[in-house]
Amino acid sequence: MTEPLRSELDPEAAAVVREIEAEGVPEWSSLSVESARRVEDEVFSGGDPPEVEFVRDLSIPGSESEIPIRVYRPGVASGDPGPEGTDSAFGDDLPVLVYYHGGGWVLGTLDSIDGVCRRLARRGECVVVSVDYRLAPEHPFPAAVEDARAALRWVAENAGAFGGDPERVAVGGTSAGGNLAAVTALGARASGGRPTPARQFLFYPITDRAFDTDSYAENAEGPLLTRADMEWFWDHYLRSEVDAANPYASPLRARDLSGLPPATVLTAGFDPLRDEGIAYAERLADAGVEVRHDHYPGMVHGFLSASESIAVADEALDEVAEELRAL
Repeated sequence: MTEPLRSELDPEAAAVVREIEAEGVPEWSSLSVESARRVEDEVFSGGDPPEVEFVRDLSIPGSESEIPIRVYRPGVASGDPGPEGTDSAFGDDLPVLVYYHGGGWVLGTLDSIDGVCRRLARRGECVVVSVDYRLAPEHPFPAAVEDARAALRWVAENAGAFGGDPERVAVGGTSAGGNLAAVTALGARASGGRPTPARQFLFYPITDRAFDTDSYAENAEGPLLTRADMEWFWDHYLRSEVDAANPYASPLRARDLSGLPPATVLTAGFDPLRDEGIAYAERLADAGVEVRHDHYPGMVHGFLSASESIAVADEALDEVAEELRAL
């Protein structure tokens, strides 16, 4: 890689960090799960996201309970009918992105990732299906993995109902959601490739439970995400230490990554997860998988959610949208 993994913190990113810190957000690890969820909802939900012509909340079958999802489809009048059965209510078939929110498998809602999903749907000219998978510690590993895979299967079977192309269904997510996208691709390969995601979009993904990397040392105190936060998330997510070695929890530990869908991996310099994201991109490439890895040395964890305030994040979203349109 020609540029440094970590350079000066981008001034616009620094301003966003100051704004969030001014809200009095403590480290997640210092809070109870209930308190952390309340703070996350107050600070990271809301805003003024762009208009998307069709947005519909639904529930789909899961292995143990219904899974809430939110479907975004641009270019359709808000009064038009929504998905009914499997008959298409729309015209042209669009690419589809099944999207998993971040939050360390413990936090996060459909609302907390709403702005990113709206922007991806509009700019990528695609259908986005946001998945509200079960959260730990009430539902530890592998509950979120099971919901992520069930959502992919359902979307592939029903994409035409909301104007999507079932042959062009990708998976993606941020942080823990990037982890779920990666392991969903692994699971599709293990089950014979039905359905096979058209692409993986892994944005600053969690790929391993290992805290001895350079990026953990450099960013142990943040900004925004700390080592203590990540230890807290992992402790709530896993049932035992044995789960940490499972490739469906830590995809970087999978023995073989060959035969997986093409991948887009985004990493940030000021992020404890930087090195494991880079390592996963490199292992995919070594296994013969087509990989686009974009590294942003001056960015922080979660920077895509601040695309309204950070020019680099806005440009990164444009790059992702171009790949979505090309599906």
